[in-house]
Amino acid sequence: MAAEDPATRRVQVAEHPRLLKIKEKFNSKFGSTPKFYVRAPGRVNLIGEHIDYCGYSVIPMAVEQDMLIAVEPVKTHTLQLANTDPLYPDFSTDSICIDKTKPLWHNYFLCGFKGIQEHFGLSKLPGMNCLVDGNIPPSSGLSSSSALVCCAGLVTLTVLGMRLSKVELAEICAKSERYIGTEGGGMDQSISFLAEEGTAKLIEFSPLRATDVKLPSGAVFVIANSCVEMNKAATSHFNVRVMECRLAAKVLAKHKGLQWDNVLRLEEVQSKLGISLEEMLLVTEDALHAEPYSREEICRCLGISLEELRTQILSPDTQDELTFKLYQRAKHVYSEAARVLQFKQVCEEAPDNAVQLLGELMNQSHRSCRDMYECSCPELDRLVDICRKFGAKGSRLTGAGWGGCAVSLVPADVLSSFLASVHEAYYQRSASRLAREKQSLFATRPGGGALVFLEA
Repeated sequence: MAAEDPATRRVQVAEHPRLLKIKEKFNSKFGSTPKFYVRAPGRVNLIGEHIDYCGYSVIPMAVEQDMLIAVEPVKTHTLQLANTDPLYPDFSTDSICIDKTKPLWHNYFLCGFKGIQEHFGLSKLPGMNCLVDGNIPPSSGLSSSSALVCCAGLVTLTVLGMRLSKVELAEICAKSERYIGTEGGGMDQSISFLAEEGTAKLIEFSPLRATDVKLPSGAVFVIANSCVEMNKAATSHFNVRVMECRLAAKVLAKHKGLQWDNVLRLEEVQSKLGISLEEMLLVTEDALHAEPYSREEICRCLGISLEELRTQILSPDTQDELTFKLYQRAKHVYSEAARVLQFKQVCEEAPDNAVQLLGELMNQSHRSCRDMYECSCPELDRLVDICRKFGAKGSRLTGAGWGGCAVSLVPADVLSSFLASVHEAYYQRSASRLAREKQSLFATRPGGGALVFLEA
C-alpha cells in the first residue's frame, strides 16, 4: 500500500491549459500569482454502497474529474476563498465557524482546513488566498464535496510546510467532514488520497488499508448522471440510515448475548461472533422482523428508557424519527459486504465470464439499494434499466443515492452504440426537464490520487 506522502510534481504551467487558466483567473482575482496548486479527484464506487460506515470494505476508483485549488500563502491570518464558478460566492474569514444547518460550499473547505489545524493543535490560522476550480458534477454521487474537503486538507498541510502520510490525511479528512453533519464512513477521502492510475482499490477500515483490484480488460465503466441532485448534508435520509444500522447492530448484539452498549457498527457484531457474512444474514433473519420498529419497541429490545434512547443513542437529526427499519438495513449491509468480497475474487481469478459475473453482482447491488436500503429514486431506476437494455452487463446507483449517478459495466465492443442509445433514450427524450449542464455520460478509467503541483 502507498503510505507515503502525497506526490508533489513540478510542472510547466504554460503546458497545462487548466492550470494556466486558473493561474490567470487567480491573478485577476487577487492581483498576485499562486505559489502552488492542489488537486483531489472525485470517485465512483463500483460496489459496496452504504457499508463503509458499518465497518465493511468497498471497491471505489478515482475518476479523472477533480477539485483543483490555486494557492498563495499570505502573512495575515485570513483565509480568502473564491471559486471559478460564479454560482459559488466568495468567502473570507479569520476564524473557523462551520454552520451545519446550511451546507454552503465554503464549509466543505473549512472542514479540511479545521481538520489539519486541530491535528497539529494550531491556535492561529495560516493565512492564504485560494481559488477553487471543480469539474465534478455537484450532488451527483461522485464525491465532489469530499474531494473539496481532501483538497483543502492538503492545501492547509502544504501551506504549513508539515508532512503527513496519505493514510493519515485520509483519516483526518474523513473525520473532519463530519463537522458538516454527515456521518460518513471514510471511503471517499481514502480513495481520493490512495488512488493509483490503472487500478480500482479495495478499501478496508480499522486500520485503513488499500489493495489493488485489477479490473477486467475488454469492458469499461460508464458513468451516467440521473440529473436528480441530492445533497446528503441537506437532508436527513443519509443520517437516518446510519442510525438504523447502528440500532440494528445493537439489537443484534443484545439478541446474541453480547455487550451491546458500545457496539456502533454491524461489522462489530460479526467479528465478535466470529461468523461469516452468510451466517450473519441467517442471524438477521432470526433476530429482526421486517415491520418497522417503533422507538418504544427498540427500548424494550435493549431494556432502556425512551430518554436513554434519545440522549445516548440517537443523533440530533434522528431524534424526531418515529420508526426505524432494522431488518432491511442489516440485510442490505451484510449482503452487500459479501458482494464486495465476491467482486474482488472474480477480479483476482479473472475467469472467461468475469464481466458477466461482475455485472450480475452490480445488478444485485442495485436491487438491494432500491428495495432493502431504499436509497434509489424513480429516475435512477429508469436510467439503470435503460443502461442494461442497451448493453450494460451490470448497472447500479453509485454514491449515497436518492439521485446522482449510475455506474455501468459495458463491453468495450458495444461502447459507442451504448453511449449513443443511452443519450437518446434518457437525455434527449427528457430534454425538457433535464438541465443541459447536468447531463453527463462518459466512460472512465481508474485515475490517480491527490497531488501538489509546483511551478517548474
